[in-house]
Amino acid sequence: MSKSVFVGKTPKIIVDVIGGDLSVVGWDGADLLMKGDEDDTRFEQTDEAVSVSCSGDLSLRVPKEAFLQFKTIGGDASIRGVMGNIELMEVNGDLSIRDAGSIAIGTVASDFSLKSAKGDLYIKNANGDVSIRDVDGNVTIDSVADDLALRGARGNIKVNVGEDVVVYLEPKADGNYWVNAGDDILLVLPKSTNATITMQGDEIDVDWQGIEKDEDATERVVVFGDGSAKISLSAGGDVRVTNRADAGDSAEEFGNFAGLNFDWSGFGDRISRQVGQATARAAKRAEEAARRAERHVERQVRHGKGGLSGGRWNWEFKGSPPTPPTPPFPASEPVSEDERMAILKMLAEKKISAQQAEELLNALDGGK
Repeated sequence: MSKSVFVGKTPKIIVDVIGGDLSVVGWDGADLLMKGDEDDTRFEQTDEAVSVSCSGDLSLRVPKEAFLQFKTIGGDASIRGVMGNIELMEVNGDLSIRDAGSIAIGTVASDFSLKSAKGDLYIKNANGDVSIRDVDGNVTIDSVADDLALRGARGNIKVNVGEDVVVYLEPKADGNYWVNAGDDILLVLPKSTNATITMQGDEIDVDWQGIEKDEDATERVVVFGDGSAKISLSAGGDVRVTNRADAGDSAEEFGNFAGLNFDWSGFGDRISRQVGQATARAAKRAEEAARRAERHVERQVRHGKGGLSGGRWNWEFKGSPPTPPTPPFPASEPVSEDERMAILKMLAEKKISAQQAEELLNALDGGK
């Protein structure tokens, strides 16, 4: 199914439940374009909002200034080019967002990747790895179960991570940055940094010219420049602060920073292809069901020699001579709901009569 609906340039679009994967792409138009299995998809439009749900996979193209609210996504999700606010309550697979506005997320069950957000980012729970790059606003994450890689955040930062953290940061004079990690923290700063850094960890390594080493320290405060930005680092493992721009390239020597190695290329395109393939499969199943139902019709007609017989019913076509009752013709193929729908469709298209349709449906049920 492909459906297009006019919704205006700045609609509120509520996606209630997606049973499978979801792909969303923003565009310059004022229409909402939906692609998915017609039997799986529901749509409702009011003056206030547009509501969409789908029990399978779904692909959407939305006006790029739309406000999006997602309640439950059963599989993976990809969102690209939507500059209005985005709210997601629950994603049960991976989540990828690129080129967006402000983002608020309840729970991501697996990995999360973000590249380029013009507003704030808030995440309550991420149960996998998280990779974030280029956020104009604040970054607040209550809980990341695994690793976090963060680069290019231009607002304040407050994150709580279960395992390792890599942060590339250019702190502002009035900025506040707080990072808590269950394992190791690697912080990469420019040489011109003005910040006061408070650190706690099993070992603290400040790899910086002019700063003395203190191999025994588990707590330390270091001031760079005028110390105007405030940075707090607390790690269950080691803390490392450096101005080497390539430090993250060899981060495996310091900890397990899997988040730096996410490969999300083609993620949204993959979901969109899956939606298209699922839709094509559904259409093929419907066509096959229609052909199977037609074969049932032909067999019943041939078996009845001009009449339809099965079970307790025996209807004859006009002009046909009476025929003696015969045992029900055994179905050679299993009966599916699609076959029943195909029979009803043939009735609606007036290819068979109401009596023929009733006889066929009854015959498919074994003459009950």
